[in-house]
Amino acid sequence: MAARVREELAALLRDMADPRLHGVLISRVEMTDDLQAARIFVRHELGASPGEPERRSMLKGLEAAGGRLRRDVGKAVQLRRAPELKFIYDTGQDSAYRVEEILHEIRMDDERRQKG
Repeated sequence: MAARVREELAALLRDMADPRLHGVLISRVEMTDDLQAARIFVRHELGASPGEPERRSMLKGLEAAGGRLRRDVGKAVQLRRAPELKFIYDTGQDSAYRVEEILHEIRMDDERRQKG
């Protein structure tokens, strides 16, 4: 069910006009056993991680659209009661990008030392 909710939310977000929601990706969805609540982990599709103001803006946009998204997801997945949606920024990808940056810096330092 979590995968289905993820697919529906992704499709719904593509059609949203709110500029705060442009580039939002759903990285994963975790649902309670009774399907009454869903934790929606989101991130930005751009390669670089957004700053804190952009993250807050994106989450506020998602919260503002939450009622509509909940209603539409409930209809699409045909649950008797639509799950409560809680949006959480997924920092996992940002951490991976930072590790890649650090490794790149280390390689560059090693190359400079070998040349110099």
